[in-house]
Amino acid sequence: MTATSQQTTPRFAMLGLAAALVTGLLAGLAHAGTLEVLVLDKDGKPLPDAVVVVLPSAHGAAKKPLPLTANVNQEKMQFIPNVTVVGLGAKVRFTNNDAWDHHVRLTVPGAVTSANPSNDGMSLRLEGKSEGKPANSMVLALDKPGATGAVLLGCFIHGSMSGHVYVAESPWTVKTEANGIAVIEDVPDGAANLKVWHANQLAEKAQPALVVGAAPAKLTISLDVVPRRRRG
Repeated sequence: MTATSQQTTPRFAMLGLAAALVTGLLAGLAHAGTLEVLVLDKDGKPLPDAVVVVLPSAHGAAKKPLPLTANVNQEKMQFIPNVTVVGLGAKVRFTNNDAWDHHVRLTVPGAVTSANPSNDGMSLRLEGKSEGKPANSMVLALDKPGATGAVLLGCFIHGSMSGHVYVAESPWTVKTEANGIAVIEDVPDGAANLKVWHANQLAEKAQPALVVGAAPAKLTISLDVVPRRRRG
């Protein structure tokens, strides 16, 4: 009788521990929500290429980690894509597909100040693509978010060229599609701060605090932005 009790007690203890682990796992899976954000411009139209950043108070893991590699092409006097979102430390490959030379000029908005006038970023020159030969490219590592979260791309030779690489401070960062919508998944339940960035936004606009729950939530944000038309 005594021997049986000694063998049974540890077994029940292990079963109880396993049940507790399963319960904890299920609870962890339940404590995540989906947030759908519609971003509109000044005229109430869907705004593509806006970057939506969610900064939750609770800890958690994003379902889709931000990419740590990306490709930005220089083509037809444009940076394509015009806005690229990456994680901290990402390696970005810049490729010149035009027949003429381009620069890749990187500056951080807000980095040039009266106290630090020489902080004008960095630049590299990519030779134009020769017929029958591969396009020239170079990889740059972006190891810190910019002063406003974005790195401005430009070309000294062609002043009309511009683009952005957004180095996100939160894994819950998504760029809006053509319909102006960004869907952020697996956001931890609880309070969260929201940040919305756009290249044509003159100043950051304060956004309301959020409380994320298990049920999907939808939110509409309006920015004082009139997007410039891109050349086709």
